[in-house]
Amino acid sequence: MTLPDLGPLWLTLHLAGITTVVLLIIGTPLAWWLAFTPSRLKPVVEALTALPLVLPPTVLGFYLLVLLSPKSPVGGAWLDLTGTTLTFSFLGLVVGSVIYSLPFTVQPLQAAFEGVGRGPLEAAAMLRAGPFDRFRSVAAPMAARGFLTAAVLSFAHTVGEFGVVLMLGGNIPGETKVISIAIYEHVETINYADAHALSAILLAFSFGVLLFVYTLNRRFPVSVG
Repeated sequence: MTLPDLGPLWLTLHLAGITTVVLLIIGTPLAWWLAFTPSRLKPVVEALTALPLVLPPTVLGFYLLVLLSPKSPVGGAWLDLTGTTLTFSFLGLVVGSVIYSLPFTVQPLQAAFEGVGRGPLEAAAMLRAGPFDRFRSVAAPMAARGFLTAAVLSFAHTVGEFGVVLMLGGNIPGETKVISIAIYEHVETINYADAHALSAILLAFSFGVLLFVYTLNRRFPVSVG
């Protein structure tokens, strides 16, 4: 049996890795704010953050395509600055993937921070620990399971995305042709053998991720501060 081209798989893993790192960087402060803010804007921000969960990926991909196109203010400014386009590029896929997988980072982290509660943080403040020290030495270790869950789910969700990457990146080998696009192309050309091989990889990966997350949740239940 001849193995299919694994280039899309490595590109997908590269995309998912970069996306996960970016999401943890921007999702952590957002989740922290959502966990503790008394602002009336909290429901609005939560709704916007969770929007990719209910919005069809093709709709999200279409609006991102419009937003990042060279004719838009954002895409046009990027083109003038770098001489490259955000649409139909790997960087554009990163932008789209970050938005598409944002709730899979923010929601586990928000739940983990809420589980920590204000008590341990107030105790650390009484010991004259600064805001960053309270986060680094108290909140982050206590929310470690949330960070792990967020990273795993964000990575896995990015690996499986299709509609957003198809609308925003197209099918450029070595640039935007991720594994989901490769499977779709194999099915279109009636190359079911390669489609089956790549689909089996995604199926096994997805099952492994879910098994890991559920096992983690069962062994280490959330502790309330």
